[in-house]
Amino acid sequence: MQGSAEAQSTYPTQPVAVVVPFGPGGIADTSLRIVAEKLTGELGQQVLVQNQPGAGGITAAMNVLKASADGYTLAFLTNGTAISVPLFKKLRFDPLTDFTPVSSVAFFDFVLVTNAQSPLRSVADVVTAARAKPGGLNVGTINIGSSQNLSAELLKSAAGVDFTIVPYRQTPDLLVAVLRGDVDLMIDNYAAVKSALDDGRAHAIATTGTVRSPALPDVPTVQESGIQGFEVTSWNGVFAPAGTPAEAVDTMNRALQTVLAMPDVKQRLLDLGVEGRASTPEELHARLQADIAKWSEVIAKAGIEQQ
Repeated sequence: MQGSAEAQSTYPTQPVAVVVPFGPGGIADTSLRIVAEKLTGELGQQVLVQNQPGAGGITAAMNVLKASADGYTLAFLTNGTAISVPLFKKLRFDPLTDFTPVSSVAFFDFVLVTNAQSPLRSVADVVTAARAKPGGLNVGTINIGSSQNLSAELLKSAAGVDFTIVPYRQTPDLLVAVLRGDVDLMIDNYAAVKSALDDGRAHAIATTGTVRSPALPDVPTVQESGIQGFEVTSWNGVFAPAGTPAEAVDTMNRALQTVLAMPDVKQRLLDLGVEGRASTPEELHARLQADIAKWSEVIAKAGIEQQ
C-alpha cells in the first residue's frame, strides 16, 4: 500500500488523455487545446486531446468510464452533458455519480444575431415582431436538443412569445441562412459569428449571460433588454471517472488553476469569446447539478420528445 501511495504521489508519470465529445475545430476542442498545451508544461507530461464525437457525447463519456480510474484518461464534459440527462430516455451513465469533477475550464455566452440589414435591432424588436405575428418569426439554431436550440425555447418561454425554431445540422449552414434572410435571427456562440460581425454582415442584438460578454462589451444581455428569467451560460470542464485517486484529481485541479490564470491563456480564450475560469470540484458538481434541473424544466415545458 505504501509503495502504491508513493507511486501515486508522482502523478502523472505518463501522458494524460482528455477525451472531447466533439470533432476538431469547434469551440470546446479549440479551448481545450489551448489549455492542454500549457498543462503539458505544467505537469511535465504530455496532455493529449482525443476527439470522439457521436451520440450526443455519450460515446466519449462511456469510453472514459471503460478506462482505468487512474487519472490518465479524463473526460471533457459540457453543459450538453446536463442536457443529455433529461433528453435521453436511457442515458447509459449518471454524470453526477459516475464521474468525479476536477475543474471547470471555460464559460461562454451565446449571441443573438440578425442580418445587418434586418429591421430587428434589439430584443424588444424581436418580441414586438413575435407578438404581432405569432409563429411568423423564424429563429435558427443548430440541432434540436442542443444548448443553442434550448436557449431559443427558453427565450420563447421567458418572453411569453411564440416563434418558429428552425434547426440546422451545423453552424455554417445556420450562418448562411441568417445572412441570406432565410431566418430572422440565429443563436450561437461568438466564435461562430465573429467574422460576420467583424465585417458588418451581421448584427449582434444581445448576449445570453448574466453580465455583458467581455468579447462584446457594447452588446446588452437579454436580461438587460427586459426579459427576466433568461440566462444561458455554456461551460465545459474536466472530469475523471469515479474512483480516481484524490491525489490525481488534486494535482490536475492545481495545474488547471495555474494554467487558466495565465494572462496569455486568458487572452487566447477571450479571442474566442470564452472566459477561462477554473473551479473547485465541488463548484463544478454544483453547476452540473443545477443545469440538469434547469434544462429538465425547459425540455419538459417545450414538449421535446426524449431520444
